[in-house]
Amino acid sequence: MIFDVITLFPEVFRTYFKQSLIKKACKKKVLKINILDLRDFSSDKHKTVDDKPFGGGRGMVLKLEPIYKAVRSLRKQKRKTKVIFFTPRGKKFNQKMATKFAKLDRLILISGRYEGVDERVAKYIADEKISIGDYVLMGGDLPALTVIETVARLIPGVIGKSELLKQRITKKKGFIEYPQYTRPEVFEPQKGARWRVPKVLLSGDHKKIEQWREKHSRIIE
Repeated sequence: MIFDVITLFPEVFRTYFKQSLIKKACKKKVLKINILDLRDFSSDKHKTVDDKPFGGGRGMVLKLEPIYKAVRSLRKQKRKTKVIFFTPRGKKFNQKMATKFAKLDRLILISGRYEGVDERVAKYIADEKISIGDYVLMGGDLPALTVIETVARLIPGVIGKSELLKQRITKKKGFIEYPQYTRPEVFEPQKGARWRVPKVLLSGDHKKIEQWREKHSRIIE
């Protein structure tokens, strides 16, 4: 799968993706991540990508034209693609949405900055408008990283054996999350305090362990 990120801060992504499982997945060519610097699509020598908003207001707004050019340069390839624009006014991102995106060939992620982005990007260029929560960030870089991490881990070959991933996904495409423990069986952080692993997980009884996990699980949808 291919992820394309259009951003003003490419180094944020390049640094992040040099780490951990995503780096390994890119090396194996399970994933491909392209980072596009929005300033490369500006039409003037100063590489201007923002301007004052019509009607007045505080701050600067990202211009339509550079974003249009960046997306158009990627849309030339015929693949199952969606263009995602991040905005607090968008649909709330969830696990079902991630599962749907994981079936695509390509995700183009538009990361905004400053006071906002020309609304015509949301109206005419984006296929989906997404929010990762009921709060306002300084830009779309963290939401883009969130979407890439959430979708990438659903791609076979990214986090290990595909059978293990299937065990954690419900028929309705939700993700099963339950408490997990490891050694030591008893931890004593201070005198009189003993933090224990639930006995059932030490029993070796797979049926009881499965029932315990089902009882304590939460479906992330």
